[in-house]
Amino acid sequence: MKWVLTATQAVKKQISGAAHQARIGTLLLIVGGGLAGCSVSPDRPASRPDSSPAITPPVPQTVPMVADDGPLPPAIQRGKSRWVPVRWTDLPGWGQDSLHEAWNAWVRGCERPVSGHADLCREARQLSIATAAEQHAWLHSRFRPYRVVEANGVPPEGLLTGYYEPIMPASRVRTATHRTPLHMPPPGLQTGQAWFTRQQIDTLPAAQAALRGREIAWLADPIDALILQIQGSGRLRIAEPDGRESVVRVAFAAHNGQPYASVGRWLLDRRAIREASWDAIKAWAAQNPARLNDMLWANPRTVFFREEPLSELDARFGPRGAQGVPLTPGRSIAVDPQSIPYGTPVWLATQGPTLDTRRLVMAQDTGGAILGAVRADLFTGWGGWTDEAYTLAAALKQPLQLWVLWPR
Repeated sequence: MKWVLTATQAVKKQISGAAHQARIGTLLLIVGGGLAGCSVSPDRPASRPDSSPAITPPVPQTVPMVADDGPLPPAIQRGKSRWVPVRWTDLPGWGQDSLHEAWNAWVRGCERPVSGHADLCREARQLSIATAAEQHAWLHSRFRPYRVVEANGVPPEGLLTGYYEPIMPASRVRTATHRTPLHMPPPGLQTGQAWFTRQQIDTLPAAQAALRGREIAWLADPIDALILQIQGSGRLRIAEPDGRESVVRVAFAAHNGQPYASVGRWLLDRRAIREASWDAIKAWAAQNPARLNDMLWANPRTVFFREEPLSELDARFGPRGAQGVPLTPGRSIAVDPQSIPYGTPVWLATQGPTLDTRRLVMAQDTGGAILGAVRADLFTGWGGWTDEAYTLAAALKQPLQLWVLWPR
């Protein structure tokens, strides 16, 4: 199923030809199962201060290729995948990416390096301000590219989706308009423990008593709260009781141990909507307020958060992924760690109606629906409903090819 959004065509014009434990691809979240400094072109508005930088196309470069005609090493069997060695010249678009845009993600990933990669991380840090030719030469000398295929050696039909970090207004206290809470975990909740369902949390005094005083903030729209829970993290612009506005991040802390069910699927099955987009879901909710809880309660899973301060540096990156490092817009991907380990540099190639790119990315996150050898979720950044991070993540669902860069 593909999202259809009013802004999709604009996004296509902007990026065509260009280059979560609770998160999964934004597309699949609605109908599937499971949880999860840039330049400004004349036809693209500058990012607002509270939105992520736009994902710009790579700047074409001319990078000389090194001799790569020696014997290839054997293939590597890796959990759910098989890595088949290839030549650098086999990577589509190699030499045309702006590697310095990926280096920030690489250096952040080196805060939690892959086992045995400490020396490589020291070298990568030293190359942060190197030229494109120097960065490419280092990669050619220290790494070997491998095509990622199924464990049986068959090239799969890969899938690329996207996810983002929502920014939403909130209130520190309950008001007449802000009545939907975001909670910290209840005391004593154990990982994997089945706790009260979403409906029980809304209706049972015992569940409400356990969460009393655990409210982080209150939202005006219960669907916005659901979106935050599905994405697994977000930023809140909180109206404080003294009149100040603070901006904080809420990050996934736990969930209630109940299975995830899609509210979009629930509506589609009842032919209440024709497309499972958040716009359609919100429109249905506005027209059917008496049935709003029926829809929300169709998903028994609730996510609990922790509040994190948002420093000036933290605000330039996304939330921490499964690797434990902050995500970089357009350069961090969620993968199946049984196929590609966290911290691995990956060459990504995709061509479709939403995104046409070949670029270096870093495997730094995962999600409940990110399963299989060639399956990735591209972190598109942060923003509100009209920002590119949302529209790109919402529209992205297209074929994918992956190559890991692994030390020689």
